[in-house]
Amino acid sequence: MTNHEHDMVWIHYKLVRKPKTEGEGVIMNVGILAKLYRQARMAIMEDTHDVDANCDGPDLDFVYADVDSYQNEIAELYSYTEFSEFQMNVKAFEDQMDLYDLPPNWQKQDAAAQRSIVMKLVDQLEVSDRSFRMQAARCILYLAQGCWAEVQSDEEQHQNTRDNVIVLYQLGVFSSFIDLLNMEIETACSPDIVAVKITNVTLVDSTDIRVILSVLYIITETIRDEREKGSEDYKQLAESFVQEINSPLPDGELLAVKLLGMITRFCSGAAPQFPMKKVVLLLWKVSLLGLGGMEVLKNLKNEYRAKIGLEPITEDTLEVTKCMRASSPPATATDILENQYPKRNFKRSLMKQRFLDEPEQIDMELSGNEGGPNANNGNSTTGSGTGNGEDDLSQYYRPFDDPSASTSSGNNSGSGNNSNTATANPNNQPSLTQPPAAVPAVQITARLPWTPKVRQKDIDQFLDISRNKFIGYSLIGDHESLAGLPQPIHEGFKTLQRHMYVSLADMQIKKEEDIARNPISTHEDEIKLTPAEILYQAILPNLPQYMIALLKVLLAASPTSKSKTESINIMADVLPKKMPLTATQSTKLTVDMGRHKEIIVKAVSAIILLYLKHFKINHVYQFEFMSQHLVFANCIPLVLKFFNQTITEYVNTKNSIPLLDFPSCVIGEQPDLSGDSFVYGGEMSDKPYSWRNVFSCINLLRILNKLIKWKHSRVMMLVVFKSAPILKKTLKVRHAMMQLYVLKLLKMQTKYLGRQWRKSNMKTLSAIYSKVRHRLNDDWAFGNDLESRPWDFQAEECTLRACVDRFNLRRYPEATQKCGAGGGVGVGNNGTAAQNAENAQQSNMHAGNSSGDRDSNGYGNNGSSGGGVTNSSGQQSQQLHDYGVEGGFPSDEILTHSDFAFFGHSGWWDRKVELTDYFKANYAVWLEEEVYNSQTDWDAL
Repeated sequence: MTNHEHDMVWIHYKLVRKPKTEGEGVIMNVGILAKLYRQARMAIMEDTHDVDANCDGPDLDFVYADVDSYQNEIAELYSYTEFSEFQMNVKAFEDQMDLYDLPPNWQKQDAAAQRSIVMKLVDQLEVSDRSFRMQAARCILYLAQGCWAEVQSDEEQHQNTRDNVIVLYQLGVFSSFIDLLNMEIETACSPDIVAVKITNVTLVDSTDIRVILSVLYIITETIRDEREKGSEDYKQLAESFVQEINSPLPDGELLAVKLLGMITRFCSGAAPQFPMKKVVLLLWKVSLLGLGGMEVLKNLKNEYRAKIGLEPITEDTLEVTKCMRASSPPATATDILENQYPKRNFKRSLMKQRFLDEPEQIDMELSGNEGGPNANNGNSTTGSGTGNGEDDLSQYYRPFDDPSASTSSGNNSGSGNNSNTATANPNNQPSLTQPPAAVPAVQITARLPWTPKVRQKDIDQFLDISRNKFIGYSLIGDHESLAGLPQPIHEGFKTLQRHMYVSLADMQIKKEEDIARNPISTHEDEIKLTPAEILYQAILPNLPQYMIALLKVLLAASPTSKSKTESINIMADVLPKKMPLTATQSTKLTVDMGRHKEIIVKAVSAIILLYLKHFKINHVYQFEFMSQHLVFANCIPLVLKFFNQTITEYVNTKNSIPLLDFPSCVIGEQPDLSGDSFVYGGEMSDKPYSWRNVFSCINLLRILNKLIKWKHSRVMMLVVFKSAPILKKTLKVRHAMMQLYVLKLLKMQTKYLGRQWRKSNMKTLSAIYSKVRHRLNDDWAFGNDLESRPWDFQAEECTLRACVDRFNLRRYPEATQKCGAGGGVGVGNNGTAAQNAENAQQSNMHAGNSSGDRDSNGYGNNGSSGGGVTNSSGQQSQQLHDYGVEGGFPSDEILTHSDFAFFGHSGWWDRKVELTDYFKANYAVWLEEEVYNSQTDWDAL
């Protein structure tokens, strides 16, 4: 038995089980508790094992990373309808070479000639003639694409791109194209263009801006890829490029802010011709290169923790999930009927809590099922004792190296017995149940994947409960005193302290509280201008608009979104001017549109997640500010709406035709895409899933986790929107990392779902126990949470908002005032955005708390049934309907409605209101009639 299991047994027992007498709670034997805990866990694991055995299909071999392969990322830049424009690039290059009296072959030019040609093209980008200027831009795009007309293989094309990007960047092409982008934005948003309503936008309307964005994207993605590979040729160039994109442009804006502004203008209808797919892809890659990916985040977190005296993080989610096996999907009613256990095992897996207080009765039940009370004494590895329990546990994890086990076995390599013992018991804990069993040659370490954690708040709560129970008083602010408490409480306290985890956010919040309490005496550290800090300061004035714009694009690209309710047309850069005439063309366009939406979802989800993670490390209140705007803009129901589909089909859908992907579509002899060859082209992939779709799903689940974690009001939103059935369907995707984040979301709301739901979902609870990190005294599987009082929800959000506003006003006063008074995309003049969002959220919370235990789904509080269920459910439905929420989800109009968003409450009170001269002259009359003589019914108000 490992030390983690021992600690779990002790803490779980002391907090959940109520001893019959105080003396019994003091002298209860820990060994008996450990045995009972292992036997109860074995029953649950055996119950789960039977369902796993009936699950068909292997685990997905998807490996989560920052991006897909370079070839796929470049191919996703182009739509299939852009195929004809590749030839326009070649034609522009040939015409330009004729103008220079040079042969139209780039590879035949020496290095000096190539640089000379690029410099001439850069000069040509500054001429006033638009057609002449765009011809030079197309020539540069052809060079960035690797001069594909002169090569015979994809490898040659990639090498040409790699070499040409160095020359292009060194000669200032990137900055020149930024200037071209500024010109296009100004042209698109000029009053003359905006005054004319553009309808039926097609691919032709965005031709020039797509050329510019393509060049910028290829340069950015190539430098990012070469930097990730550690290429020596790109080392200095990559550092210069990262510094450039993290610095303001000549007009004072960051490139990321400029791209976010393009998305905002597109969503407001001011520039419907902007190609959204290319914009969000470029924004993603610029942000990823400027801020850094997962490895940079990991290093930054440990660096910041070391600066304030905290230990580094040793557990990495990606590495831990690689050792997990995907659980089987939840059993349907048919599966339960076909695979139901005999009655004796079912009874044992659902033993009531009172049976856990009677060891003799448990022994009697176990002995009746397993052939006698001493059935395990002779052969512990082949019976249903400890050996089987570990075998059952191994179904959740792949073999991986336990660092402590390898160290112990290495130190004892001189003796075979010693090394085996060290591997089986890495922390040298004494066995509390049985003597050590014989260890096989290849051993799977049977232990929980995560080290349990506990917060200081949980320890204080444990001490407070113990003091009130045994002594009858509480000590506010005392975190250590154990006077008068029995010995088991001392041991539990030491265990909790040993597993206490102090996060970077806790330290940052504590620092902010000290500054708020003692603003003069508390020294504030100098603000370090990290890339995340620079980005936050740049987007702060308009952050609400940016978040709403990103969510609007995400909603429009969602496969569950209805086309008739879309407020924006994200298909503007994929629809051709002439609609297809043949069946093959129609099929290709259908695939292209589905692919287009998937790529947008992938990029937007990656952008939001990247910003959340970097802001959380840089300062937790920056993260909370962005999170609150996402929540009030309905990000939570939007993500749930996304997953309210047959998610296995979405993951397996491959909207791609490899023969039409760049550069395959232009290199070599092109096959005729009709009949069998067209179908074969769609099935060339050797993977049974779509990489970008799995990536998008994991990103959205991670976003949902970050928004909801430790926020009770937001957890209740999951319950109100009936997310449990949706999330359970997502468990059918056999990928350990995706399932881990789904199980985390289910764990957060389990205590609110009712006893009936927990009874009918024991296999899901078992998977949560096996895969999600344990909080030692977290009563997640029961409805005994002391922090989930419904009247605390409003205070929780308001307190957080006040802290965030105080932080922003102190550090960024000018930007915060702009944020408050700036308004948003299409915001009305009624000034009720914050009130609408807050009222809707409060209504959802009260509806969720007033609802009883549903007969079918098992939602609500434990033990409530009868006539009150229908009334409260009807009340909840009516309240949700009032806010446009039907069937548990807001409609698309609500999700995209600007007034249903929150734009910073402080700004609405700071707005300057111009009073008319008539009102000023008659102010005394108005005061007498409307104030002094007006009776207000405050209860009704």
